[in-house]
Amino acid sequence: MNTGTVLALAAVILAAGGAFAVLRRDKKRGKSPCGGNCGCCPSCGACHKAQASGGSAPHGTKAH
Repeated sequence: MNTGTVLALAAVILAAGGAFAVLRRDKKRGKSPCGGNCGCCPSCGACHKAQASGGSAPHGTKAH
């Protein structure tokens, strides 16, 4: 591999790792990318399964 390829690969790996770290930190803090609009959410069923089983739904969701 040449130097340019290695640097590009390192940049991609660092960016992906940084994004993963931010998502993990936000999850631990109870934050969610959920906007609370359940009608447009493909994961609505997963949120409300958690509520029904006594778990906590992501921030901003409402029970139906």
